[in-house]
Amino acid sequence: MPAHSAAHASTPVTPHRLSVDGIRAACRDIDPAFLDTPQFHAPALSERLGCAITLKDETVNPLGCFKGRGAECLLARSGRRGESGALVCASAGNFGLAMARACAIRGRALTVFVSRHASPVKVDGIRRHGARVIVEGEDFDAAKCAARIWARSQSLAFIEDGAEVDISEGAGTVAHELLSEGTAFDAILVPLGNGALLAGMARYVKSVSPGTEMIGVCSAGAPVMHDCWKRGVADDEAAAAHAMSIADGIAVRVPVAAAVLDLQGIVDDVVLVEDAELLAAMRSIRAHAGILVEPSGAAGLAAIAADPSRFAGRQVATVLTGANLTRDQVRRWLA
Repeated sequence: MPAHSAAHASTPVTPHRLSVDGIRAACRDIDPAFLDTPQFHAPALSERLGCAITLKDETVNPLGCFKGRGAECLLARSGRRGESGALVCASAGNFGLAMARACAIRGRALTVFVSRHASPVKVDGIRRHGARVIVEGEDFDAAKCAARIWARSQSLAFIEDGAEVDISEGAGTVAHELLSEGTAFDAILVPLGNGALLAGMARYVKSVSPGTEMIGVCSAGAPVMHDCWKRGVADDEAAAAHAMSIADGIAVRVPVAAAVLDLQGIVDDVVLVEDAELLAAMRSIRAHAGILVEPSGAAGLAAIAADPSRFAGRQVATVLTGANLTRDQVRRWLA
């Protein structure tokens, strides 16, 4: 399936919920273990795909994914406001892992809802950081619904990835670093799940380098955020019956309405990639850059490979967002 969908002209959200100054300030809120991740030109991939590709490797940190940036920012700012109560969230795995670590460091109790099909390596990591895990539902969005109801019944704060400004501004620090070396990127491709990473990065990039094309990448088996972005709204009819993708980090069935609005006017396009294209990109990244990534982390490269004429001769960057695979997944997908 071609990655390139028709670009969507939208009206910028003014004033925007996310602040460029807030993204810069987030660099001071985040544990340095998650900052200044490697970014480098990938010559072998560039030659194969006919464009100059820069990879931003978010797998090189204590959690093996970018989610620590947003969780750290959220918990640091919450602490400064004097908040200390227990929290509840839902996760496909990596966000729960990041929240568990950030809460453990600050002595805050956390309950994480996951689906029955959540990655065991991610769920084990959440438990190792001391969070309580409740398994509920057949997919991430069912677990999220259960988490929201339970949090309300317990009078606890529910934290939703994609809806919290602090999480999105923390994620936006990826863009702050990516542009800090002065490369003039023609396009930056970012996996799109709940929207925090794309919203944060696009908000920063469009303020500093407005000519850079910001492109979100969704799974073709979970296109709800793609569809909502094109319409400019996430209404009650937007939820899909299923989200079928090997990329659990972007397998969204129910859109985050706040994130959909955040993306308006700062994202130039959202494209879809098939699971087979994600697998091919994972293998290519491992073979030609020596980096192991999970399917969501390969989405940007998959989109480039699916539509090479669009990016031919251009300066392009993408974010490798995570590397938390089980041994069985490595064997099945990368052997």
